[in-house]
Order: sequence, then structure tokens, then C-alpha cells
Amino acid sequence: MSESALIEHFQKGYSSKGAFLKLGAVKYQGKIYPECSIGIPLKMLNRHGLIAGATGTGKTKTLQVIAEGLSLSGIPSAMLDIKGDLSGLGVAGERKDFLAERYALLHEEYVPGAFPTEFLSLSEEKGTRLKATVTEFGPVLLSKILELNDTQQSLLSVLFKYADDHQLPLIDLKDLIKLIQYCSEQGKAEIERDYGKLSAQSLGIIQRKIIELQQQGADLFFGELSFEVNDLMRLDASGKGMINIIRVTDLQDRPKMFSTFMLQMLAELYETLPEVGDLDKPKLVIFIDEAHLIFKEASKALLNQIESVIKLIRSKGVGIFFVTQNPMDVPASVLGQLGLKVQHALRAFTANDRKAIKQTAENYPLSDFYQVDQLLTELGIGEALITGLNDKGIPTPVAHTFLLSPKSRMDILSEQELDTIVNASILRHKYNTVVDTDSAYELLLQKMQQGAVTANKPSKTASQKPAKEEKSWIEKALSSSAGKQAQRSIVRTFFDILKKSLR
Repeated sequence: MSESALIEHFQKGYSSKGAFLKLGAVKYQGKIYPECSIGIPLKMLNRHGLIAGATGTGKTKTLQVIAEGLSLSGIPSAMLDIKGDLSGLGVAGERKDFLAERYALLHEEYVPGAFPTEFLSLSEEKGTRLKATVTEFGPVLLSKILELNDTQQSLLSVLFKYADDHQLPLIDLKDLIKLIQYCSEQGKAEIERDYGKLSAQSLGIIQRKIIELQQQGADLFFGELSFEVNDLMRLDASGKGMINIIRVTDLQDRPKMFSTFMLQMLAELYETLPEVGDLDKPKLVIFIDEAHLIFKEASKALLNQIESVIKLIRSKGVGIFFVTQNPMDVPASVLGQLGLKVQHALRAFTANDRKAIKQTAENYPLSDFYQVDQLLTELGIGEALITGLNDKGIPTPVAHTFLLSPKSRMDILSEQELDTIVNASILRHKYNTVVDTDSAYELLLQKMQQGAVTANKPSKTASQKPAKEEKSWIEKALSSSAGKQAQRSIVRTFFDILKKSLR
């Protein structure tokens, strides 16, 4: 096929009437065609995507390029940084000859630049702390995280209902454990009278599963002040989209904690944001690095929940990109919903590797120019096979793409540089203040202690009951977090309806 036919093929396939996020240019038989720009229309970024490839093939750099382009287009992003190598987005890169030469081949100019960056953390890592309350999770989502069966989920819903009815705020996991203990012992008769019989065995299973979650570090995540997802969608003073880097380098060996956070964040975004349909550009793009950690130990119910959220959240103006070594790490039901695929090189060391390469090639449109399965093993660093959607939602041709390189630093920040950015954050001052209001734990502990004292005292007539002391407990319960709890109850009831619709 002639060179002019090739140029016409890719220019037509990747033409766009609206704003366009350029990723690179076509490469064919060793030659780069800068007139054939490869990328994706901004309006299609809420159709989700995949960045895949073997270790060392350039996935992280591609993620940086996309995040930079989003920021310059006024689109905020959030990304999970598991390996700790994304912090360089916060400072400008260094001008080097090989970078200038790469950009010249693409008919572009390399201008180093830093991007507005916010560092967030689920643990003791430096950055703004991300938290959510047990109440905000609700029984439906929490049951999926804990992998409860239908009977256990119904029982957990009863516990939440009791907490709502008795103004017992469920802030962290110790609140929920104390509620289970109370329902198993002193409060059992009262609760069974008003809410039905409780299974001691099921209560024990729920408590053990909560303790398992605690052992993966969940106590650091559950609590106050709850992170508001709207804070992920900020612009800086110049109109650039904020890049939110969620530092989770210490969560690789705690997959349940990792998936708990991700599912809660996606569900919260779905519940909070209004329906907007297809916008000219998304409100937020999320990058999930090492995506296999989410799917590796997920139950079928949890996978169904993730699949449903992925399917529905694009109508809220949110795009999600999975970053992983092998596309087979992503379940087929999710993979089929990803509109953009950026595939770096794969290695064929074993029979299983060759089988995976063949399966990967079958996920791409047929090409008159490339033998995809062979090319997947020959791609160089800074190159990828790309296919996406044009501005009409039609799949674009498979393109061997010579990629742009990041304009920010392609390395990590020093501790001093990191401290400078973290300390300048306005969110850090908002969320890193310790909040420990009276909640279910304190209120139930007091009630249990009062019950124990009453049980050891001689019985009294009705006229001799210590009305003043009883009133004091009620006043304390109401004055703690009752107003806030009432609001949460109403909001969570609405959220649970939405979550049930996702199942």
C-alpha cells in the first residue's frame, strides 16, 4: 500500500472536530509520520481506557503524558501511585538532547514544565489523609467488601438501622465492633424485641471479617474528617487541572484495603455527581495503577459491583484508566468497556506468554498495515499500539505510535521537594486535623457500664428510678454527633438505593 494511502488512512481515522489529546504519531516500517497525529478526543475520555505492557516498556511515562495533557486541558485527574514513581509530575523535567530530538521527529517543541500536584495518602505516607466513615459506606457496600452472604448482609443492615434509630454514629470500625458486642450481649433482648432474632454465629463471622480488614490497615481509612470527592476536581489559578497522586506504596500486600478504597471512591463519585451525559471533556479521569491488585482477590459480588460502577459512571463525566502489565489481568466484562487501549510491548518467554499475546492481539481491530501479534513483541520503549474512539464513538485504526515523552520530571522527587508540595497544600490543613467525636463506641460503652452498675444495685420502684441520670445519658447522646448522624442516615439511605441498583 502506498505512503499516501497510509497517511490518508490514519488522518481520516483519527480526525476530530473538537479538542484532541495528542499522544504521538504513526510509525510504520521504521519511519515516523508526524502528519498523522494519534490520540483521542477529549469528549471520549469518559469511555475509559487501558494502559498495558511489560515492566520497563514505558507505561508510567505514557500515564504521565496523558495526565499532563489532561491538566493543560483543564481536566483534573487522580492516580494511584503504587510504585512511588509518579511524584515527578510536580516539577519540571530537564532539557536533554534525546528529548529534544524525539519532539523534533514529532514536529513538536520540548518545553519542560511542572504541573499542579496534590499528594494524598491512605496511611502514614506524607500527604493529605483520605478517610470515610462506616456510615457513608452503608451496609450494602460494606457487605460486599467483607464478602458477606445474604443472611449476614441482612443482619448488618439491622445493625445500621439500630444505630440510626438510636443516634449512634458509626464513624470507624471500632464503633461497628462495639455495636456487634452490644447486640451480642447486653442489648440482645432489646434488639430482638424490636428488630427480630439475631444469629450469634453470624454476628461472630461479621466481627471476624471486620478484624481481618483492620489487620490490613483499614483503621487508618475509616474515620473523620471524610474526604469530599469534589476536592479531586479542582483547577489551579491558571485553569490547569489538578493532578491528585494517591500514595499507596505500602498497600501492595494489602489488596483488600486497596480494593476497599477504590470501590468506595468510585461509588462515592457515582452517588455524588449529577448525570451529565456526554460532555465536551470529562470532569475527572482516574488512573488505577497495578490494576490486577483490585481484581486478584475480589469476590464475584465485588467484581459485579466494580463492573456496574465502571459501566454507569461515565454518564457522570468520569473516565477510568486501568494500568497493568497484561491486559488479561482485567476481567473480560470490564475490558470490553474500555474505549482507549494503549498497549506497550509484551514479552514471549513462555507458552502462556505467547497465548496471552495472541489473546491480546484479538482485542484489536484488524489492520492492513500491521501484524499485531508479532508487533506486540517488537515495540521499542516509548512506543505503543493504540486504538481508541473518534469523536463519533467509532473505533480508530490500530496505530503503531511513536509517543510523546513527559514534560515533567521522569523520576521521583526528593524528600525536600515532596515536603514543599505537601506543606503548601490547602487540603492538608483541612483533612489532617484529628477529629474524635463521641460516636457509637463511646455511647455504647457508657450504656454498657451503666447497665452493669444497675444490674448490681437493689431493684427500685418506678418512682425511685434515677430519672436525672437517664436524662443525662440521652443529652450526651444527642449532643455528640446526632445532628450529623441524622444527615448521614438520610443521605446513606438514598445512597443504598443507588448501590442496590448497581448490583
